[in-house]
Amino acid sequence: MAISIRIDHVTRSFGATKAVDDLSLEIKAGEFFTLLGSSGSGKSTLLKLIGGFDKPSSGQILFDGRNVEDLPANKRPVNTVFQGLGLFPHMTVAQNISYGLKLRGLPSAEISSKVNGMLEMVELGGFGDRNVNFLSGGQRQRVALARALVMEPGILLLDEPLTGLDERLRQQMRDEFGRLHKRTGATFVLVTHNQDEALSLSDRMAIMHHGRIEQLDPPEQFFQTPLNAFVARFIGLENQLRPDVIEQRGDAWVAIISGQTVPVRPTGRHDAVTSVVVIRADRIELAQAESDGHAQLRLKVIETTFRGLHREVKLVFDDGQPLVMTLDASAPVLAVGQTVVVALKADAALLTAAG
Repeated sequence: MAISIRIDHVTRSFGATKAVDDLSLEIKAGEFFTLLGSSGSGKSTLLKLIGGFDKPSSGQILFDGRNVEDLPANKRPVNTVFQGLGLFPHMTVAQNISYGLKLRGLPSAEISSKVNGMLEMVELGGFGDRNVNFLSGGQRQRVALARALVMEPGILLLDEPLTGLDERLRQQMRDEFGRLHKRTGATFVLVTHNQDEALSLSDRMAIMHHGRIEQLDPPEQFFQTPLNAFVARFIGLENQLRPDVIEQRGDAWVAIISGQTVPVRPTGRHDAVTSVVVIRADRIELAQAESDGHAQLRLKVIETTFRGLHREVKLVFDDGQPLVMTLDASAPVLAVGQTVVVALKADAALLTAAG
Protein backbone atom coordinates (compact mmCIF):
# COMPACT_ATOMS: atom_id res chain seq x y z
CA MET A 1 0.00 0.00 0.00
CA ALA A 2 1.34 3.43 -0.95
CA ILE A 3 2.63 5.58 1.91
CA SER A 4 2.77 9.36 2.25
CA ILE A 5 5.97 11.10 3.35
CA ARG A 6 6.26 14.29 5.35
CA ILE A 7 9.56 16.09 5.84
CA ASP A 8 9.11 18.51 8.73
CA HIS A 9 11.81 21.20 9.12
CA VAL A 10 14.61 18.69 8.53
CA THR A 11 18.25 19.78 8.70
CA ARG A 12 21.25 17.53 8.16
CA SER A 13 24.55 19.16 9.06
CA PHE A 14 28.08 17.94 8.47
CA GLY A 15 30.13 20.27 10.61
CA ALA A 16 29.42 23.81 9.42
CA THR A 17 27.89 22.56 6.15
CA LYS A 18 24.13 22.04 5.93
CA ALA A 19 23.50 19.41 3.26
CA VAL A 20 19.77 19.76 3.96
CA ASP A 21 18.72 23.11 5.40
CA ASP A 22 15.44 23.39 7.37
CA LEU A 23 13.51 21.65 4.60
CA SER A 24 9.79 20.90 4.74
CA LEU A 25 8.01 18.82 2.11
CA GLU A 26 4.99 16.56 1.69
CA ILE A 27 4.95 13.69 -0.82
CA LYS A 28 1.53 12.19 -1.46
CA ALA A 29 0.83 8.46 -1.21
CA GLY A 30 1.16 6.90 -4.65
CA GLU A 31 2.89 9.93 -6.17
CA PHE A 32 5.87 9.80 -8.52
CA PHE A 33 8.00 12.53 -6.99
CA THR A 34 11.40 13.68 -8.21
CA LEU A 35 14.20 15.51 -6.42
CA LEU A 36 16.16 17.29 -9.13
CA GLY A 37 19.43 19.12 -8.62
CA SER A 38 23.11 19.29 -9.39
CA SER A 39 25.83 17.55 -7.37
CA GLY A 40 25.94 18.87 -3.81
CA SER A 41 22.37 20.18 -3.84
CA GLY A 42 21.31 17.86 -1.00
CA LYS A 43 18.98 15.58 -2.96
CA SER A 44 20.84 12.31 -2.26
CA THR A 45 21.25 13.23 1.41
CA LEU A 46 17.48 13.74 1.67
CA LEU A 47 16.88 10.36 0.01
CA LYS A 48 19.17 8.68 2.56
CA LEU A 49 17.24 10.34 5.38
CA ILE A 50 13.94 9.01 3.99
CA GLY A 51 15.41 5.53 3.57
CA GLY A 52 16.83 5.42 7.09
CA PHE A 53 20.47 5.27 6.00
CA ASP A 54 21.14 8.53 7.86
CA LYS A 55 19.49 10.58 10.60
CA PRO A 56 18.48 14.26 10.60
CA SER A 57 20.40 16.68 12.77
CA SER A 58 16.99 18.19 13.55
CA GLY A 59 13.41 17.88 12.37
CA GLN A 60 11.19 14.89 11.71
CA ILE A 61 10.39 12.44 8.91
CA LEU A 62 6.92 10.91 9.02
CA PHE A 63 5.35 8.05 7.04
CA ASP A 64 1.54 8.28 6.99
CA GLY A 65 1.83 10.65 9.96
CA ARG A 66 4.08 8.36 12.01
CA ASN A 67 7.54 9.55 13.07
CA VAL A 68 10.07 7.00 11.76
CA GLU A 69 13.18 8.52 13.34
CA ASP A 70 13.83 5.41 15.47
CA LEU A 71 13.13 2.91 12.67
CA PRO A 72 16.33 1.56 11.05
CA ALA A 73 16.50 1.16 7.30
CA ASN A 74 15.68 -2.56 7.38
CA LYS A 75 12.50 -1.93 9.37
CA ARG A 76 11.08 0.83 7.17
CA PRO A 77 8.51 0.04 4.43
CA VAL A 78 11.04 1.30 1.91
CA ASN A 79 13.21 -0.29 -0.76
CA THR A 80 15.97 1.45 -2.68
CA VAL A 81 17.46 1.04 -6.14
CA PHE A 82 20.95 2.50 -5.94
CA GLN A 83 23.03 3.98 -8.75
CA GLY A 84 25.40 1.01 -8.55
CA LEU A 85 22.44 -1.45 -8.40
CA GLY A 86 24.22 -3.62 -5.78
CA LEU A 87 23.30 -6.96 -7.36
CA PHE A 88 24.91 -10.05 -5.81
CA PRO A 89 27.37 -11.25 -8.50
CA HIS A 90 27.48 -14.84 -7.21
CA MET A 91 23.69 -15.28 -7.46
CA THR A 92 21.35 -15.92 -10.36
CA VAL A 93 18.61 -13.48 -11.34
CA ALA A 94 16.01 -15.41 -9.32
CA GLN A 95 18.30 -15.68 -6.28
CA ASN A 96 18.90 -11.93 -6.33
CA ILE A 97 15.18 -11.20 -6.48
CA SER A 98 14.25 -13.73 -3.81
CA TYR A 99 16.94 -12.72 -1.30
CA GLY A 100 14.76 -10.38 0.77
CA LEU A 101 11.82 -12.77 0.72
CA LYS A 102 14.00 -15.54 2.14
CA LEU A 103 15.12 -13.24 4.95
CA ARG A 104 11.44 -12.77 5.78
CA GLY A 105 11.09 -16.55 6.09
CA LEU A 106 8.41 -16.97 3.43
CA PRO A 107 7.63 -20.52 2.24
CA SER A 108 9.52 -21.66 -0.88
CA ALA A 109 6.37 -22.04 -2.97
CA GLU A 110 5.27 -18.47 -2.17
CA ILE A 111 8.76 -17.13 -2.92
CA SER A 112 8.82 -18.91 -6.27
CA SER A 113 5.39 -17.54 -7.18
CA LYS A 114 6.33 -13.99 -6.27
CA VAL A 115 9.67 -14.13 -8.11
CA ASN A 116 8.09 -15.52 -11.29
CA GLY A 117 5.36 -12.89 -11.16
CA MET A 118 7.93 -10.13 -10.75
CA LEU A 119 10.05 -11.48 -13.62
CA GLU A 120 6.99 -11.24 -15.85
CA MET A 121 6.25 -7.72 -14.62
CA VAL A 122 9.71 -6.47 -15.59
CA GLU A 123 9.64 -8.48 -18.83
CA LEU A 124 12.36 -10.94 -17.82
CA GLY A 125 10.29 -14.11 -17.91
CA GLY A 126 12.56 -17.14 -18.33
CA PHE A 127 15.64 -15.30 -17.07
CA GLY A 128 15.51 -16.67 -13.50
CA ASP A 129 18.46 -19.04 -13.88
CA ARG A 130 20.70 -16.55 -15.69
CA ASN A 131 23.94 -15.33 -14.18
CA VAL A 132 23.52 -11.58 -13.52
CA ASN A 133 27.08 -10.97 -14.74
CA PHE A 134 26.06 -11.88 -18.28
CA LEU A 135 23.05 -9.56 -18.53
CA SER A 136 22.91 -6.30 -20.46
CA GLY A 137 22.81 -2.99 -18.59
CA GLY A 138 19.05 -2.67 -19.09
CA GLN A 139 18.41 -6.22 -17.92
CA ARG A 140 20.46 -5.63 -14.77
CA GLN A 141 18.40 -2.50 -14.11
CA ARG A 142 15.25 -4.61 -14.36
CA VAL A 143 16.63 -7.17 -11.92
CA ALA A 144 17.39 -4.42 -9.41
CA LEU A 145 13.87 -3.05 -9.82
CA ALA A 146 12.34 -6.51 -9.43
CA ARG A 147 14.38 -7.16 -6.28
CA ALA A 148 13.07 -3.94 -4.75
CA LEU A 149 9.46 -4.28 -5.90
CA VAL A 150 9.04 -7.94 -4.92
CA MET A 151 9.15 -6.79 -1.29
CA GLU A 152 5.97 -4.78 -1.99
CA PRO A 153 7.32 -1.57 -0.43
CA GLY A 154 5.02 1.34 0.24
CA ILE A 155 7.88 3.59 -0.87
CA LEU A 156 10.43 2.94 -3.61
CA LEU A 157 13.52 5.18 -3.67
CA LEU A 158 15.47 5.52 -6.92
CA ASP A 159 18.93 7.01 -6.44
CA GLU A 160 20.14 8.11 -9.90
CA PRO A 161 19.54 4.58 -11.22
CA LEU A 162 20.04 5.45 -14.91
CA THR A 163 23.49 7.02 -14.60
CA GLY A 164 25.95 5.40 -16.98
CA LEU A 165 23.41 4.03 -19.45
CA ASP A 166 23.46 5.11 -23.09
CA GLU A 167 20.69 7.46 -24.22
CA ARG A 168 18.57 4.83 -25.97
CA LEU A 169 18.62 2.60 -22.89
CA ARG A 170 17.90 5.56 -20.59
CA GLN A 171 14.75 6.31 -22.57
CA GLN A 172 13.72 2.66 -22.46
CA MET A 173 14.21 2.47 -18.68
CA ARG A 174 12.36 5.77 -18.13
CA ASP A 175 9.35 4.20 -19.80
CA GLU A 176 9.83 1.13 -17.61
CA PHE A 177 9.77 3.21 -14.41
CA GLY A 178 6.56 4.91 -15.47
CA ARG A 179 4.90 1.60 -16.33
CA LEU A 180 5.92 -0.05 -13.06
CA HIS A 181 4.76 2.95 -11.04
CA LYS A 182 1.28 2.64 -12.53
CA ARG A 183 1.17 -1.12 -11.97
CA THR A 184 2.43 -1.15 -8.38
CA GLY A 185 0.77 2.02 -7.06
CA ALA A 186 3.69 2.57 -4.66
CA THR A 187 5.11 5.99 -3.79
CA PHE A 188 8.15 6.51 -6.03
CA VAL A 189 10.85 9.04 -5.11
CA LEU A 190 13.49 9.58 -7.79
CA VAL A 191 16.74 11.47 -7.29
CA THR A 192 18.39 12.68 -10.49
CA HIS A 193 20.33 15.53 -12.07
CA ASN A 194 18.78 14.71 -15.45
CA GLN A 195 15.91 17.04 -16.27
CA ASP A 196 14.53 14.78 -19.02
CA GLU A 197 13.96 11.98 -16.50
CA ALA A 198 12.29 14.36 -14.07
CA LEU A 199 10.03 16.01 -16.64
CA SER A 200 8.87 12.80 -18.28
CA LEU A 201 8.15 10.78 -15.13
CA SER A 202 7.10 13.10 -12.32
CA ASP A 203 3.69 13.97 -11.00
CA ARG A 204 5.54 16.71 -9.15
CA MET A 205 9.19 17.60 -8.81
CA ALA A 206 11.36 19.78 -6.64
CA ILE A 207 14.53 21.55 -7.77
CA MET A 208 17.05 21.65 -4.92
CA HIS A 209 19.98 24.03 -4.44
CA HIS A 210 22.27 24.34 -1.40
CA GLY A 211 20.02 22.07 0.69
CA ARG A 212 16.82 23.98 0.01
CA ILE A 213 13.95 23.66 -2.44
CA GLU A 214 13.95 26.44 -5.03
CA GLN A 215 10.62 25.40 -6.58
CA LEU A 216 8.14 22.55 -6.16
CA ASP A 217 5.49 22.09 -8.85
CA PRO A 218 4.15 19.79 -11.59
CA PRO A 219 6.73 19.63 -14.42
CA GLU A 220 4.90 21.90 -16.88
CA GLN A 221 4.69 24.68 -14.30
CA PHE A 222 8.47 25.09 -14.30
CA PHE A 223 8.32 26.25 -17.92
CA GLN A 224 5.23 28.38 -17.50
CA THR A 225 6.23 29.99 -14.20
CA PRO A 226 9.89 29.54 -13.18
CA LEU A 227 10.20 31.25 -9.81
CA ASN A 228 13.73 32.54 -10.36
CA ALA A 229 16.58 32.63 -12.85
CA PHE A 230 18.33 29.62 -11.28
CA VAL A 231 15.28 27.41 -11.84
CA ALA A 232 14.92 28.70 -15.40
CA ARG A 233 18.56 27.91 -16.19
CA PHE A 234 18.34 24.47 -14.64
CA ILE A 235 15.45 23.40 -16.86
CA GLY A 236 17.17 24.76 -19.95
CA LEU A 237 15.74 28.27 -20.32
CA GLU A 238 19.09 29.86 -21.11
CA ASN A 239 17.87 33.10 -22.72
CA GLN A 240 18.23 35.41 -19.72
CA LEU A 241 18.51 39.14 -20.26
CA ARG A 242 19.10 42.14 -18.02
CA PRO A 243 16.52 44.86 -18.75
CA ASP A 244 17.39 48.54 -18.69
CA VAL A 245 13.92 49.42 -17.38
CA ILE A 246 10.81 47.55 -16.22
CA GLU A 247 7.50 49.38 -16.59
CA GLN A 248 3.89 48.63 -15.78
CA ARG A 249 1.54 49.92 -18.46
CA GLY A 250 -2.02 49.45 -17.29
CA ASP A 251 -2.44 45.77 -16.49
CA ALA A 252 0.59 44.79 -18.55
CA TRP A 253 4.34 44.82 -17.91
CA VAL A 254 7.11 45.59 -20.37
CA ALA A 255 10.89 45.47 -20.20
CA ILE A 256 13.16 47.76 -22.19
CA ILE A 257 16.22 45.84 -23.40
CA SER A 258 18.82 47.74 -25.39
CA GLY A 259 16.17 50.26 -26.39
CA GLN A 260 13.65 47.63 -27.58
CA THR A 261 10.33 46.94 -25.87
CA VAL A 262 9.55 43.39 -24.74
CA PRO A 263 6.14 42.50 -23.21
CA VAL A 264 6.78 40.33 -20.14
CA ARG A 265 4.70 38.26 -17.73
CA PRO A 266 5.85 38.34 -14.09
CA THR A 267 6.24 34.84 -12.62
CA GLY A 268 6.74 35.77 -8.99
CA ARG A 269 8.61 38.35 -6.96
CA HIS A 270 10.64 40.84 -8.97
CA ASP A 271 12.18 44.28 -8.67
CA ALA A 272 13.40 46.94 -11.06
CA VAL A 273 17.09 46.46 -10.21
CA THR A 274 17.83 42.72 -10.16
CA SER A 275 15.01 41.07 -12.14
CA VAL A 276 15.78 38.97 -15.19
CA VAL A 277 13.82 38.54 -18.43
CA VAL A 278 13.69 34.87 -19.48
CA ILE A 279 12.73 34.27 -23.12
CA ARG A 280 11.67 30.78 -24.18
CA ALA A 281 13.55 29.70 -27.31
CA ASP A 282 10.53 27.65 -28.46
CA ARG A 283 8.41 30.83 -28.58
CA ILE A 284 10.67 32.86 -30.86
CA GLU A 285 10.23 32.81 -34.63
CA LEU A 286 11.32 34.80 -37.64
CA ALA A 287 8.80 37.57 -38.26
CA GLN A 288 6.76 37.06 -41.40
CA ALA A 289 5.85 40.73 -41.66
CA GLU A 290 6.54 43.89 -39.72
CA SER A 291 2.90 43.98 -38.53
CA ASP A 292 2.04 40.35 -37.77
CA GLY A 293 0.65 41.20 -34.33
CA HIS A 294 3.47 39.82 -32.17
CA ALA A 295 6.10 41.83 -30.34
CA GLN A 296 9.14 42.09 -32.57
CA LEU A 297 12.86 42.56 -32.06
CA ARG A 298 15.58 43.58 -34.50
CA LEU A 299 18.75 41.57 -33.81
CA LYS A 300 22.02 40.58 -35.49
CA VAL A 301 23.01 36.99 -36.30
CA ILE A 302 26.42 36.08 -34.88
CA GLU A 303 26.41 32.27 -35.10
CA THR A 304 24.41 29.36 -36.53
CA THR A 305 24.86 25.72 -35.50
CA PHE A 306 23.29 22.63 -37.09
CA ARG A 307 21.77 20.36 -34.41
CA GLY A 308 20.22 17.62 -36.53
CA LEU A 309 16.47 18.20 -36.42
CA HIS A 310 16.89 21.93 -35.92
CA ARG A 311 19.36 24.74 -36.39
CA GLU A 312 20.40 26.90 -33.42
CA VAL A 313 20.79 30.59 -34.21
CA LYS A 314 22.58 32.94 -31.84
CA LEU A 315 21.52 36.58 -32.07
CA VAL A 316 22.58 39.71 -30.20
CA PHE A 317 21.04 43.00 -29.15
CA ASP A 318 22.95 46.22 -29.80
CA ASP A 319 24.30 46.08 -26.25
CA GLY A 320 25.77 42.60 -26.85
CA GLN A 321 23.26 40.56 -24.86
CA PRO A 322 22.70 37.21 -26.63
CA LEU A 323 19.44 35.51 -27.56
CA VAL A 324 19.26 31.96 -28.95
CA MET A 325 16.41 30.74 -31.15
CA THR A 326 15.81 27.43 -32.90
CA LEU A 327 14.72 27.05 -36.51
CA ASP A 328 13.64 23.98 -38.43
CA ALA A 329 16.67 22.36 -40.08
CA SER A 330 15.01 22.79 -43.48
CA ALA A 331 14.66 26.57 -43.08
CA PRO A 332 16.98 28.85 -45.09
CA VAL A 333 20.35 29.32 -43.38
CA LEU A 334 20.80 32.82 -41.96
CA ALA A 335 24.09 34.55 -42.66
CA VAL A 336 26.40 35.66 -39.87
CA GLY A 337 26.24 39.45 -39.65
CA GLN A 338 22.73 39.58 -41.07
CA THR A 339 20.11 41.68 -39.25
CA VAL A 340 16.79 39.88 -38.78
CA VAL A 341 13.42 40.66 -37.23
CA VAL A 342 12.10 38.03 -34.83
CA ALA A 343 8.61 37.78 -33.35
CA LEU A 344 7.84 36.78 -29.77
CA LYS A 345 4.78 34.60 -29.39
CA ALA A 346 2.43 35.11 -26.44
CA ASP A 347 4.08 34.37 -23.09
CA ALA A 348 7.51 34.13 -24.71
CA ALA A 349 9.10 36.53 -22.21
CA LEU A 350 8.88 35.96 -18.46
CA LEU A 351 9.97 38.37 -15.74
CA THR A 352 11.49 36.58 -12.79
CA ALA A 353 13.74 37.09 -9.80
CA ALA A 354 17.50 36.83 -10.05
CA GLY A 355 19.00 33.59 -8.81
